[in-house]
Amino acid sequence: MFVEIQHHLSAWGSFDTWIVITASLAAMACALPGVFLVLRQQSMMGDALSHTVLPGIVVAFLLSYGLRDAAWISPSTQLATLPLFLFGGAVVLGVVSAMLTEFVQRLGHVESSAALGVVFTSLFAFGLLMIRLKADSVHIDPDCVLYGNVETVKLGVAGIPRATAMVAGLLVVNLILVLLFYKELTISAFDPNLATTLGIRARLMHYALMATTAATLVAAFESVGSILVITMLVAPTATASLLTDRLPTRIVVTLAIAFTTALLGHAMALTLPALVFSRLGFPEIKDASTAGMMAVVAGMLFSLAMFFAPRHGMISKALGQTRLTFRLACHDQLRSLYQAERAAALAATFEPATWATRHGSMLQHLATWSLIFTHQVTRTSHGHQLTSRGRQSAEQLMKAGNEHAPA
Repeated sequence: MFVEIQHHLSAWGSFDTWIVITASLAAMACALPGVFLVLRQQSMMGDALSHTVLPGIVVAFLLSYGLRDAAWISPSTQLATLPLFLFGGAVVLGVVSAMLTEFVQRLGHVESSAALGVVFTSLFAFGLLMIRLKADSVHIDPDCVLYGNVETVKLGVAGIPRATAMVAGLLVVNLILVLLFYKELTISAFDPNLATTLGIRARLMHYALMATTAATLVAAFESVGSILVITMLVAPTATASLLTDRLPTRIVVTLAIAFTTALLGHAMALTLPALVFSRLGFPEIKDASTAGMMAVVAGMLFSLAMFFAPRHGMISKALGQTRLTFRLACHDQLRSLYQAERAAALAATFEPATWATRHGSMLQHLATWSLIFTHQVTRTSHGHQLTSRGRQSAEQLMKAGNEHAPA
């Protein structure tokens, strides 16, 4: 298998490198605002914006081509300023979407998720309708806008793809904004009321985050597409949140995961389909979409973190719960032996078989063996008895229990 993988990757060229660079820059640019969206518990706002900015893009296209057709600007100027039109349309629609969501929430007395669903589905449907009506006249490709086409990046000035330069610039801008407004973004994300008390305009920061996210989405449209942008907005930071609780570390880990997602996504797009489908009798299937495989890899990384994260993973939590249960069983055993000793019952001994019968669990047998191994309990001909070390531990447990008992 490794030989096959090496064979498929042997054809890796400079074009593949540019694909990975473009995809990774787009992923990291999306992941940065995604960190604060997840902190605000507004992950679905990223999904909504990735759809609601579509009408803004269409309107920007129509306005740009309309100015050119009216001879207000030359064709060369129109092509040069088209990205600015796209950014402007996306930013305006992003802020409008956030404002409409709040308006519907207040007017309709519904929860935020319901208001968000109404706004983003309506605007997205309106954008799709405009695409179908105007696609022929302004050459809007719905497949590129909705599904991404990172494999068709075109080289621009100095051999650098235009999409790469765009998402690189946007990543730099996002990094600068995060560094400049880190305190404001953090406080307003965790506690908007506290932010307002400290003189931070929390609502302004909210709209600024929406505008930044919307502008980021536009650049990502050209590389990974709007439907897949939500993966880059949420999955890397969701994975990082399982690995670390410190926000600065989470941002760094999020960027690293975004880059890894792009690299593994393209590599697996070149190798995995051929490996799988050739064995299923479909040798004609050689590769897959890089953008789609990036989403798959992002989901895989999140699943790995969900199971194996050191603190928040399911396995570590299960092990922690097991350790806690075992420790409580040991404490119960010590307390019971101590109480029996104090009452001079059963000659200060306690049979494990009696304990197992009462509690119906092998856990107590394991607890007994552990206490014997740690020299807190000793085995006698009549059962088990506390050692001096075990008696000291039991006295501490009884004292702690009395201190926390209700008066």
